Amino acid sequence: MDKPAPAKRTRIQREKRELIREAALEVFSQHGFRGSTIDQIAEAAGMSKPNLLYYFKNKEEIFATLIRRLLETWLAPLKEMDEAGDPRTEIRSYIRRKIEMARDYPRESRLFANEILQGAPRILPMLEGELKALVDEKATVIAHWMHAGKLKKADPYHFIFAIWATTQHYADFDVQVRAVLGPVRGGEGRFEDAARFLEGLFLE
Repeated sequence: MDKPAPAKRTRIQREKRELIREAALEVFSQHGFRGSTIDQIAEAAGMSKPNLLYYFKNKEEIFATLIRRLLETWLAPLKEMDEAGDPRTEIRSYIRRKIEMARDYPRESRLFANEILQGAPRILPMLEGELKALVDEKATVIAHWMHAGKLKKADPYHFIFAIWATTQHYADFDVQVRAVLGPVRGGEGRFEDAARFLEGLFLE
């Protein structure tokens, strides 16, 4: 016998869950998973602990929903890399999207970095599954471009890793970047400067 479909959430329930996720993102990105508590998240969301637990049974469930959303957002630009497109245009677009994400999603980047630094205990299956499969696919695409002489030959996996490392630096180490660049160069224009530099680094 088929199980009944889960009841559709009301608008209020969706809004409350989003409020909790937003509060949890702020708490987790500051304190990491182990250093965060349900009480902290409830306080940041402006609600009681029992009320929060009506929407999520524990902090593990909240964290899981955040990480799933984060991975979907993080992987979207790589998924869009088109084998049929011009390689330089595709790589340039990917670098640009990653820099934009460093600018727009710094808390999410810190959350992900904290989880990785702890050994990825809660997301390792995702990394070994969905992430690996996608990187394998796109590394094959990049290798074909390199073999055809459209890009300089290199290890396609480390090529992708290097783009990750350099673009996410501008999210995870933004305080350091702004401190070193100073008030003149450390404004919003730093992201455009970074994108142009990285385009040259990887394509020239």
